[in-house]
Amino acid sequence: MDVEFDRNREVKVDFGETVIQEQDVFDESPENEIRYKTLSWQFVTLLMISEIVSNGMLSLPSSLAVIGIAPALILIVFLGVFGLFTAKLLIDFKLHHPSVHSMGDAGYIIGGPILREVLGSGTIIFAIFATGGELISGQQALSILSNDGICSVFLVLIFAAATFLLSLPRTLGNLSWIGLFSTALIVVSGIVGMVGASASPVPGRIVGAAMSNNFYEAFLAVTNPADVILFAGHFMRVAFFILISEMRRPQDAMKAAWCLQGFATIFYTLFALVVYLYAGNTVESPAFLSLSPKWAKAAFAIALGNFLIAGALYIHTAAKLLYVRNFRHTRHISTHTILGWSIWIIFCLGATATAFVLAVTLPIFSYLIGITASLFAAWYTYGLAGFFWLHDTYHSQGGRKALVRRPLGTTVAILTILAGAFTCVAGTYVSVQLIINAYREGIVGSPFIC
Repeated sequence: MDVEFDRNREVKVDFGETVIQEQDVFDESPENEIRYKTLSWQFVTLLMISEIVSNGMLSLPSSLAVIGIAPALILIVFLGVFGLFTAKLLIDFKLHHPSVHSMGDAGYIIGGPILREVLGSGTIIFAIFATGGELISGQQALSILSNDGICSVFLVLIFAAATFLLSLPRTLGNLSWIGLFSTALIVVSGIVGMVGASASPVPGRIVGAAMSNNFYEAFLAVTNPADVILFAGHFMRVAFFILISEMRRPQDAMKAAWCLQGFATIFYTLFALVVYLYAGNTVESPAFLSLSPKWAKAAFAIALGNFLIAGALYIHTAAKLLYVRNFRHTRHISTHTILGWSIWIIFCLGATATAFVLAVTLPIFSYLIGITASLFAAWYTYGLAGFFWLHDTYHSQGGRKALVRRPLGTTVAILTILAGAFTCVAGTYVSVQLIINAYREGIVGSPFIC
């Protein structure tokens, strides 16, 4: 269903006995010094690719090594299509509710103040952990390039400082051009990785169309920390409302979703297949570590900029959610004020510092990313989209009778919710089991170790 969007309209939404008066989160008055609604759908596409097709793709070849080529490729394509479907549900919900700027705002509409706090906090937590993941990826790249000649903690600190500085622009429009640069970097690095894998194939490698594994091993292959983030564009769902809120034409958001999912699905499939075919069962995660030293350095050097930009976008997302939550519809949103800029810098610095501390002090940080992704991203990508559809259908089209009149849509929405619940529970189980196994095998390191 097409939805006409008027950014100046006010919408009344019934929530129980409460009537919520909605209006667009950003007031685009001519006298505003800071203008937010400047993004085209093309640049939204590039920003989402920068966030999603980042270090996450580097773990996909190892998933093929566990479950085989056929199941993995079917899964990548299916989740790409399913991700496009849930994106459609989220976009429709945003267009119906212009006041929604984040998952927290959406949670308030469908579940009241408590759900707003849960989903809002979850978005910030997930963004900070994702930033930590990018910091670790940046440290790995710098370690490879320096031949492990510099303390890893110091490298993480350097990368965190650069990430903080890049996150400071107040609007996504000011970050849009780096999305183009970041997308180019990850594409080129992926191509270099594929060329490097084909140039130095592993002798005696084992490649299988399908592998026999138990549930734990198979599910681990598709729910390890990086895979949970990348497979269906989880963070796109977390940041999607924020991105749409800064679009000139929010009704064009589905164009960006089509381009993102199409590109990501094709690129994931190609990269995972090529690297796995030449590295076989010896493929590592991240996949660039499976390359010969010179090719690994080349690929990591090119991807380094993407890791930096992706981390900055995660920090920007966390800070933007907090900033809008505290200053919505005040002059500090649209005007350059000392207080506004001071708080913005504090939010960006606080999020970056938190990600840095977590990354270098928690030996099990990579496993905690998996738990965070399972607890929050599973719902942001799948479950909540089903709830959004049920809520809007129920409240805008005649209550329970509307749901009965649309059995297919209702059934699919319920299945989407169940998919989110299953991914949440199973992913959390696998991540916790990973931590238990890591301690049992003595592979958990110590904090602040170079």
